[in-house]
Amino acid sequence: MKIHLETGAGQFFIRAYAPGRVTINDEVYTHSLIVTPEQIIRDWPPNSPAELQAVHFEFIVSLRPEVFVLGTGARLQFPAARIIRPLVEAGIGIEVMDTGAACRTYNILMSDGRRVAAALMMIEG
Repeated sequence: MKIHLETGAGQFFIRAYAPGRVTINDEVYTHSLIVTPEQIIRDWPPNSPAELQAVHFEFIVSLRPEVFVLGTGARLQFPAARIIRPLVEAGIGIEVMDTGAACRTYNILMSDGRRVAAALMMIEG
């Protein structure tokens, strides 16, 4: 799916998503990653929601977003409350959705000038 909204002030814009891959600016990624308007953290360690640990979210807190979007692959899978506790304790808004929806949401929030971070899992099927 191509994404056409291009009004964001951020440097990193998600241009397209397909199962197992995302295009940010002109580069294609096939591994889990974190994207903010200012940076891309390539090869974010968890490859599936089952691999998520609190330490992964402690890293997100260090990025200081006001909103965090988690894309869990082809289908929505909520992480356990104890795992996302670092985000809750830091007062960071959390949105969990499939990766395609997470890509669209990231672009919208970025375009609105929000401090957003999105963790995108590249899970096929």
